[in-house]
Amino acid sequence: MSAQVINGKELVSSIREEIRSDAAALTAQGNQPGLVVVIVGEDAASQVYVRNKAKACDDVGIYSEVHRLPEETTQAELIALIHGFNANNRINGILVQSPLPKHINEEAVVDEIDPAKDVDCFHPINVGNLMIGKDGMKPCTPHGVIEILKRTGVEIAGKHAVVVGRSNIVGKPMAMLLLREHATVTVVHSRTPNMEEITKQADILVVAVGKAHLIKANHVKPGAVVIDVGMNRPADGKLTGDVDFEAVKEIASAITPVPGCVGPMTITMLLRNTVDAASRAAKANVSV
Repeated sequence: MSAQVINGKELVSSIREEIRSDAAALTAQGNQPGLVVVIVGEDAASQVYVRNKAKACDDVGIYSEVHRLPEETTQAELIALIHGFNANNRINGILVQSPLPKHINEEAVVDEIDPAKDVDCFHPINVGNLMIGKDGMKPCTPHGVIEILKRTGVEIAGKHAVVVGRSNIVGKPMAMLLLREHATVTVVHSRTPNMEEITKQADILVVAVGKAHLIKANHVKPGAVVIDVGMNRPADGKLTGDVDFEAVKEIASAITPVPGCVGPMTITMLLRNTVDAASRAAKANVSV
């Protein structure tokens, strides 16, 4: 029996309706959520992502600005711009699009973003809060994965979740959020021997390594839920995930397609973080 192919479009549509309603309520109180996206240089993929983010903001009633800076922009100039956004009450979320040009230290730039406006959840303070289970920003892609699982009725508590990949953007925070939902979590990566033996134990398998079709049918336990975070464009130019979708869907109980699920959900969680940041800022202003 083939797996349930999780309908990302339907999930995104229903969550964006909730965000639209929350944004409208804040706007009615004079606190319209605002997001600024900064892009340095001419990276083609980044330009597409930025356009999609601006369009998504418009769709849910979030005020947005895009600042396109030339490749030769200095680190000091970029940081000065960020300081301006930190002080700007119109802006609740600041996102600096990666990759940055080689002469700019990405970590140093992220450190200068006000943690309350760090809607990517990359600032060390927000990463630390995530680790100790405090409320606040959640990284967009892992947060989106948790929403996918919850909204499709997947029980996380008590299940064995295996995360393939250990990046700071997806793998590590994904493990933390799954732990927070009371899963037993194993992380495997490029140095893990016998990876197949471990992935085959997973009730929930989250794959985020950026290697097309790494996960085959023999990596997956029958009935597992498989979430494919990978976005790869092989020689044929067709966008594909880290999971061999056609083979694995015959074994899994549920699976996410690529494209069309985790990608749109990531942008949706960026919108959610922006609205939540605006809500926290509005409450802080009232209590002053």
